[in-house]
Amino acid sequence: MNASTAEPFRCFIVRQQSDGLFGSAIESRGLGDLPDGDVLIRVVFSSLNYKDALSASGHPGVSRNFPHVPGIDAAGTVVESRSEKFEPGQPVIVTGFAFGASRWGGYAEYARVPAEWVVPLPAGLSLKESMIYGTAGFTAGMSLEVIAHHKITPSAGPVLVTGASGGVGSIAVALLAKAGFEVYAVTGKASAHEFLRRLGAAGFLSRDEADDRTDNPLLKARWAAVVDTVGGNILNTVLRSTRPFGCVTACGLTAGVDVPMTVYPFILRGITLAGIESGFYPLPRREALWQKLAGPWKLPDLESLATTVPLDGLQERMQAILAGQITGRIVVQP
Repeated sequence: MNASTAEPFRCFIVRQQSDGLFGSAIESRGLGDLPDGDVLIRVVFSSLNYKDALSASGHPGVSRNFPHVPGIDAAGTVVESRSEKFEPGQPVIVTGFAFGASRWGGYAEYARVPAEWVVPLPAGLSLKESMIYGTAGFTAGMSLEVIAHHKITPSAGPVLVTGASGGVGSIAVALLAKAGFEVYAVTGKASAHEFLRRLGAAGFLSRDEADDRTDNPLLKARWAAVVDTVGGNILNTVLRSTRPFGCVTACGLTAGVDVPMTVYPFILRGITLAGIESGFYPLPRREALWQKLAGPWKLPDLESLATTVPLDGLQERMQAILAGQITGRIVVQP
């Protein structure tokens, strides 16, 4: 199929206004407006991540060039390809790299990207299920890989997930529970407890309980592993309360970017702090992790984790995710 460069499509586009603020609208553009790339994709689903909301608000650490189409995730079918790896009609996934950040992303009916950003949709996943995971689920999967790499098993003790009602956190709870761990969840939303119990959470901590402000260099050793999605002093707290030779994965910053800590958890308990960066995960490892998420790690009833919204409903959901008011995952249907 050869698509005309003038063929119109709908997209969620963000512009910088004359007052310096940023506004968004649903607009019609032509395929010729898309950036150059090897693979043209008809986007069937995308998803909403915290990073997308930052991009749409003009955060300079995410997107600098406007007008801009956010959306760091996309799943759809190939329309055209200059790469021998992909052919028209093939279902594919795009997550990470510069997609939706410095380059137009998935909040549009079409996207064009370099071939090395594209992953074939693995057997066992639908396009929608891949976006219920999206970057959030992929990040949670990377955390589980790190914990497994450190040979931490359910017999080592309970594990903790911070920011558990969010996208990364909720899928991390579900993946860890599926792997047999006793999972405790940190959330400031009592209304999310039943949702997290269905995903496998065995117990809960409030944000205050997970945010120790004393200067004790070590706290009671409780957790065999921790998936931290918030950063700040909560990350400091979980580092001080991880069991000897445990592992803490860090992938978020909503509680702050500064982490006041000492070296004691590392040199007296031998714990590991592992940074999780999903954007530029090498392609072979990226494809292998998608195979796990579609196969042995696939969560049952993924649909129960997500709400689907059209492009027109994005702005409201973006404000909610920035305010910490989203539970689970938001799938976007351009």
